[in-house]
Amino acid sequence: MQLTGKVALITGGGTGIGAAIARSYAAAGAQVVITGRREAKLQEVCAAISGTLPVRYYAADVGELSQVNDLVAWTNQTFGQIDILVNNAGTNVVERRMHQLKPTAWEQMMRINASGVFNTIHAVLPQMRERHDGLLITVSSLAGVRASVLAGAGYSASKHAVNALMKVIALEEKDNGIRSTIIAPGEVNTPILDERPIPVSDEHKARILQPEDVALAALFVASLPARAHVPELLIKPTTQEFS
Repeated sequence: MQLTGKVALITGGGTGIGAAIARSYAAAGAQVVITGRREAKLQEVCAAISGTLPVRYYAADVGELSQVNDLVAWTNQTFGQIDILVNNAGTNVVERRMHQLKPTAWEQMMRINASGVFNTIHAVLPQMRERHDGLLITVSSLAGVRASVLAGAGYSASKHAVNALMKVIALEEKDNGIRSTIIAPGEVNTPILDERPIPVSDEHKARILQPEDVALAALFVASLPARAHVPELLIKPTTQEFS
C-alpha cells in the first residue's frame, strides 16, 4: 500500500473532506490521526473506518497554539513522528459580504483558516527539518486563487493568506526535503455549504465535487516519491466556471 509506514495528522477530520482523506489514507496503509474541536464527530469517523491500522483522534482547536503543541506532542509520543500533515480545518459565515461582515467573524476565519495552518506547521516543521523529509498539504480553496464574492471577503482573504504561506514554505524548505502543497478545490459538498447565504439544493450538491474527490487528490500528492513535488493542485466541478 502506498502509505505504509507513514504517520498522517489531519485537521478538520471530523467531517467532510478531512474525514474522506482519513479514510483514503487509512486504506493506503497510513497510521492516521484526526483532530477537530468536536470529540463526538471525531469518534464517529474513527469508528466508521476499518483498515490495517485503527484511526486515532485527539480533540484540539487549531486556532489555539497551546492545544496544537499538545496535539503534536501526543502524536509524536504515540507514533514516533509525523510524516504527513494535512491542514483541512476551515470555516465560513453566512453574513460574508463586506457590508455585513462582522469583525468577530473576520477574526474567527483568520484564526482557523490562516493562523490554524501556521500553528500546525510551526509545531511540526522542526522534526521534518531534522529528518530532511516531510509533506505539508493544505486544503485551501479556489477562493484563495481568485477572490470570490460567493465565498466572501473574509474567507477569500484567509485563503489567499494561507496560499502565500504555503508557497513561501515551499521555497524556504525545498532543500530540507520538505514539500508544501496547496490543494484548491472549487465547490465541494461538505457541511460548510450550510453557511451559504442562499440554501444549496440537493441537485446542486449532487453535481459538485464530493469529499472523496478531494481525498483522491490528497492521496495522489501523498503517494508521490519524495523527489516529486506538486506545489499547487486545482480541482473543480466540471460545471463550475474557471478560465
